[in-house]
Amino acid sequence: MSLLNQKTIKKNINFSGVALHSGKVVSVCIKPSNPNTGIVFKRVDLKENNLIFPNFSNVSNTSLNTTISNEYGVKVSTIEHLMGAFFGLGIDNALIEINNEEVPILDGSAKDFINKIINAGFKISNSPIKIIKINKKIEFNSGERFISIFPSKLSLDIDFKLKYENPVIGNQRNKINVYEDNLDDIFNSRTFCLYEDIEVIKKNGLAKGGSLNNAIVVKGKEILNTNGLRNSKEFVNHKILDCIGDLYTCGYRMIASITCSQGGHYLTNELLRKVFKNKENFSIVEIKERNLPHTVINRSILRSIA
Repeated sequence: MSLLNQKTIKKNINFSGVALHSGKVVSVCIKPSNPNTGIVFKRVDLKENNLIFPNFSNVSNTSLNTTISNEYGVKVSTIEHLMGAFFGLGIDNALIEINNEEVPILDGSAKDFINKIINAGFKISNSPIKIIKINKKIEFNSGERFISIFPSKLSLDIDFKLKYENPVIGNQRNKINVYEDNLDDIFNSRTFCLYEDIEVIKKNGLAKGGSLNNAIVVKGKEILNTNGLRNSKEFVNHKILDCIGDLYTCGYRMIASITCSQGGHYLTNELLRKVFKNKENFSIVEIKERNLPHTVINRSILRSIA
């Protein structure tokens, strides 16, 4: 059985926690799923029309989270950290049963999702993986903010810049190779906000479940969280985590290079919509060992993709 074959989890994963924006306690059960079924969310609090597919075309909101909806208006929000964990660990197929409309925020990063998936173990199928290969450079701009994607040979590279007037956050930049680098700092990096923005966010009915237990809060030159940052680039690293999770709404992992400045859920989603408008922009490749030279099969990138 090949390491290049599709993976799911070996057993059910159960957890519950507070949802960041609704403030409700939500229970989730992630279940193994068959090859070629992909990632699927199921609202078990509803009896019908309750399946939602995390596809970029189903993204209905990108303000402070990524929300997906089906044709009946049934939604699941704040999916980005869980999707980032699935991407990073190479989970191709899973059914996520959830009893409300928002994935729990847990500690504000993907760390707990990663640990729970690893503890459940992996089940490798007989079906080969598929990947998206970008064929042409595509860009999307929104004022000074921009994101671009262009072809790469065997990797997914993300070069992300963050620009804040706040002196603690400031200008941060990190560049990673998703399939070859150690991503612990990415997965451990928490969501963050400025203290002065909290009142406005809550007036808009969001962040009802937010606290110092699940977000970094920056006030002037001070980080209010007792233990400070987990890594020196935690702010930009969290943005990269969001980007990875949002990229997975293309349905497959990807081979491409991405450059982004001051981006977020909106820019990533608009970029994907632009890419997939034209079939010449991308290829869907089924990875089989017999199609690849032996030296390529042994590369850590493909072991990681699998």
